[in-house]
Amino acid sequence: MTDRRRTFGPVAVLGIAAAVLAAVASAQPWARLADPADAALVMPIAPEDGEMALAAAVSLVLLASWGVVLVTRGVVRRIVAGLGLLSALGLAVVAYAGWTRLPDSLVESLREAGAESPETELTGWYWAALLAIAVSIAATSLAVAWCPAWPEMGTRYDAPGADRQQPPPEDRTSLDLWKSMDEGRDPTA
Repeated sequence: MTDRRRTFGPVAVLGIAAAVLAAVASAQPWARLADPADAALVMPIAPEDGEMALAAAVSLVLLASWGVVLVTRGVVRRIVAGLGLLSALGLAVVAYAGWTRLPDSLVESLREAGAESPETELTGWYWAALLAIAVSIAATSLAVAWCPAWPEMGTRYDAPGADRQQPPPEDRTSLDLWKSMDEGRDPTA
């Protein structure tokens, strides 16, 4: 159990870094004209050609899930880690769709713009996104499996009034008030 507690930092850092890379790479074009010299012969195409907007949205869900995993505990943490895993798997599906459809849709846009036989290629951002997706799937899988053993934030960081087990202030002794101050709670709340 103590060995799994030590995995929290490395898995969280790896997962967050992969989610950030996925978000950045998903916001960039994944397909482009293969020969940059041909770009001068073709009218400018729409900026969204070669991009997958859905990938950017799903990668932001993945990144947000890591933020929630950091501050939650118990069953909620495991559920959110599972949502992160589903997001990473969804991002893999979107990347596959980008691989199969983006080059063809870009060729069609280029033909409409006046190119006779344009050739397209996937950009480095696409390959960076694939790497980020693979690492994200691994990190979120580990998070789902290991998060019950990970350290949690203490209850002292919970919202005031979240502890309902305290007796009303008039029923507490001065010793109870001192103990609550020692534990970091405001006895007047």
